[in-house]
Amino acid sequence: MALRVMTVAAGAEFGGSETFFVSLTLALKRAGVGMRAVTKPFLIREEAFRGAGIAYAKAPFLYPGLDIYTPWRIAKAAADFKPDCVLAFTGRGADMTPPGDYTLIGRLGGYYRLEYYKRCDHLVCITPDLVRHVVEGGFPEERVTFIPNFPVIQDGPAIGRAVFDTPKDAPLALSLGRLHKAKAIDVLLKAAVQVPDLWLWIAGEGPDRAELERLAKDLGVAGRVRFLGWRTDRSALLRACDVCVFPSRFEPNGTVVVEAWAHDVPLVTAASAGPAWIARDNEDALIAPIDDADGLAERIRAVLESKELAARLVANGKRRIEQEFSEAAVVGRYVGLFERVRRR
Repeated sequence: MALRVMTVAAGAEFGGSETFFVSLTLALKRAGVGMRAVTKPFLIREEAFRGAGIAYAKAPFLYPGLDIYTPWRIAKAAADFKPDCVLAFTGRGADMTPPGDYTLIGRLGGYYRLEYYKRCDHLVCITPDLVRHVVEGGFPEERVTFIPNFPVIQDGPAIGRAVFDTPKDAPLALSLGRLHKAKAIDVLLKAAVQVPDLWLWIAGEGPDRAELERLAKDLGVAGRVRFLGWRTDRSALLRACDVCVFPSRFEPNGTVVVEAWAHDVPLVTAASAGPAWIARDNEDALIAPIDDADGLAERIRAVLESKELAARLVANGKRRIEQEFSEAAVVGRYVGLFERVRRR
């Protein structure tokens, strides 16, 4: 019988886990898996599912225990679709998915509270340290599987620098992520002070945007910093830059690492949990201490000043993608898990 999977996600409109919810749903469809989705009603997700020919249901995902409509809507979608497995992104997605004639799998992209996953038959963790987290939290080890994320590579050329009023020949760094203290964009802005010819594109949205814009002005770098908002053309942005900088203070995974590798862009990152696990210092990335603007600036300068270093980081990163983080490899692991744990 052909494999049928339903993905479920609450979450914010923008964010890494929310983006990968859409990316994985589409990738599984491309791999021949029958797919259905249940999502919060965000236009960016709905357009992606419609474009891929994936039917979806919408639910509000309000407060568990008070929102009786969302569990009913998920149950109704499952009854209509009859999935073998339901893959729930986000704790609320797992907590609000009712039991049914399917295997419920929770996917953890962070150190979430495990009570949200108490009804799950199996868990997927996107880093080995998250596996440790859930097993130490009491979830049976034999019901936990490690599967990393893959990068999404979009077709098309680099975006023109003139679009964001950026000099054609200026050294350009790109940062991707939510504008939140965990992402340490403030540290990156302080590092930019020490690289006076560096221009910086910051692609993301979040609660700290106004504060970060004020900081850029206070530091005297606002003239060469561009806040781009949330973008769906990440490949075009990556193809336009000279270095990708990922300075997070707290990062359980960090898909940006593999996205930079997949687009042949040298990477400078901070030593938060996810990037420190994925990347290898001075092999496929340069890794600075957390909250160290001086160290970040030093490593950015090193990449910009040495074509040999940049080329070596790119080549080794590309090799890691081919061996460990390609879409085909990651989707194959998900399909193998679904086949192994499905009930029917």
